[in-house]
Amino acid sequence: MKMYFRAYRFMAKGLLSKDHPILAHIIPMRRCNLSCAYCNEYDDYSKPVPTEVMFDRLDKLADLGTTAIIISGGEPLMHPKIESIIGKIRQRGMLACLITNGYLLTQEKIKKLNEAGLEYMQISIDNVRPDDVSKKSLKVLDKKLMWLSEVAQFRVNINSVIGGGIKTPEDALTIGLRAVGLGFSSSLGIIHDGLGTLKPLKGVERDVYSKMKDLGKKGHVRWSGFQRNLVDGKPNKWRCRAGARYLYICEEGLVHYCSQQRGYPGVPLIS
Repeated sequence: MKMYFRAYRFMAKGLLSKDHPILAHIIPMRRCNLSCAYCNEYDDYSKPVPTEVMFDRLDKLADLGTTAIIISGGEPLMHPKIESIIGKIRQRGMLACLITNGYLLTQEKIKKLNEAGLEYMQISIDNVRPDDVSKKSLKVLDKKLMWLSEVAQFRVNINSVIGGGIKTPEDALTIGLRAVGLGFSSSLGIIHDGLGTLKPLKGVERDVYSKMKDLGKKGHVRWSGFQRNLVDGKPNKWRCRAGARYLYICEEGLVHYCSQQRGYPGVPLIS
């Protein structure tokens, strides 16, 4: 209950004041233990960002009034001091969230994340069985999900995807049902095709979307009017607040608009 209160309080702060970032995305580790074919956010050689450097960046973000920090990568659980980084986020009064592929989770690791004060975790699961595109499958991760259900003191969201030519869109529903059965929230991402085009959902894809819409707990961004327009192939009227309310800080400490726009503007967080 305390976790929900903190989240709602920060949401209210974001609505009442526009002079601070709401969300910052930090990368303590660009390296990943997987190599999913569609991903451009990892490498297989980078060293972890030194913990003290991460602390300096988090202090700067806290001084700017940042509400929440999302830690991702690469694979952030590969950072040897990830619990210390989470602890620093909490110490500075910000919400602590983490996106992981889940492969490195053990019961002991989950307990350490509890102790560090992690408040939210998201795991993306792409299919029921691993294939040549993605190893992030329910078959591989199900035991990890069971451990989370038994041990985790933080909220867990399981994200699956449809669209963009996904071969087995039915997998998203299977994954969502498993997530809800374990007491987690689930979310559904609609992805573009190889040309960067989002097309209206039809047939099985649309059926999966409709069934998941009413499935258990809803994820944090799940059933907005924005997504409904994507499903129907309609345009959205919106303003991107990247660089203002949202900051993406890469492993080199540079601020970019988002993970897909690395290099723009590419200014140092700490000058």
